[in-house]
Amino acid sequence: MKTILITGGLGFIGSNFVRYVLTKYDDIKLINLDSMTYAANPQNLYGIENEYPGRYIFVKGDICDPVIAEKIFQEFKPESVINFAAESHVDRSIEDPNVFIKTNVLGTANLLNSAKKLWSDDLTDKRFLQVSTDEVYGTLPEDQPDKRFSENTPLDPHSPYSASKTSADLIAKSYFDTYGFPVLTTRCSNNYGPYQFPEKLIPLMISNALEDKELPVYGDGMQIRDWLYVEDHCSAIMKVLEAGKTGEVYNIGGNNEIKNIDIVKMILDRLKKPHSLIKYVKDRLGHDRRYAIDASKIKNELGWEPSFRFDDKVKYTIDWYIGNKGWIEAIKKGTYQEERS
Repeated sequence: MKTILITGGLGFIGSNFVRYVLTKYDDIKLINLDSMTYAANPQNLYGIENEYPGRYIFVKGDICDPVIAEKIFQEFKPESVINFAAESHVDRSIEDPNVFIKTNVLGTANLLNSAKKLWSDDLTDKRFLQVSTDEVYGTLPEDQPDKRFSENTPLDPHSPYSASKTSADLIAKSYFDTYGFPVLTTRCSNNYGPYQFPEKLIPLMISNALEDKELPVYGDGMQIRDWLYVEDHCSAIMKVLEAGKTGEVYNIGGNNEIKNIDIVKMILDRLKKPHSLIKYVKDRLGHDRRYAIDASKIKNELGWEPSFRFDDKVKYTIDWYIGNKGWIEAIKKGTYQEERS
């Protein structure tokens, strides 16, 4: 049985990835290293250890801690690492950049060092996948709708968050260039789906609308994002892990460019709430206007493309949050981290 170390597996994308892999594969064992910061939610994987006995192991620890990282590599001897762990909320990065630099940059370097130490004698079939973001590319002009981020687009981050992810990507790249270390990097567009922490756009708007609270929209709300359903992201990561060429970057996009304000209105319409709940607020500092992914490389080289339509899955996502109000309420009350299983 193959062993994969994933980091940040109690977060939104990480927990969806755990569920995806354990459901779709029967020959993979997952070790989940998570420091349980505010965005880590044990309820995302409640009962998973019992549902898949022997195939899921949780370890509480910080990716910046070399002792914990080396202990995990020595004990479990993973053949692959998928680094989901990251501070990822742009607003928080503006308020406190140092936390993002520590986790996203130093944490990635620590994982690379630990993996390199264990794998030094034999890199055969080893993989270190750095999960990144399209925000490392900066922003795109709104008046050039055909222009998209490719893997060759110059890196031009505009927030402390995206700068920290850019730094981590370059550190990972340097390990490939210098040591021939088997690094792969994926850069995805905006994810959506179940279990997303309700500070992000879609779950925040759903949560507020359900309580008839104002829906804060930055600036004019005309910022454009490419939306990727989280399960599509998970399948792409596995495709890159299994078949990607080491040293390469693979963009992962959903082919769904939508204005933020249109998503907000879509949510209100689905919930039968008035548009008068929308409140335009001061724009975020350094707010990028448009992201769009050119995912032709992963399609042409690895045969991957998104399977889900946005219209279908955003409705499913809204309905999931309606059906899981207790999950949101536990986060608001701060009780969501009291259990782990």
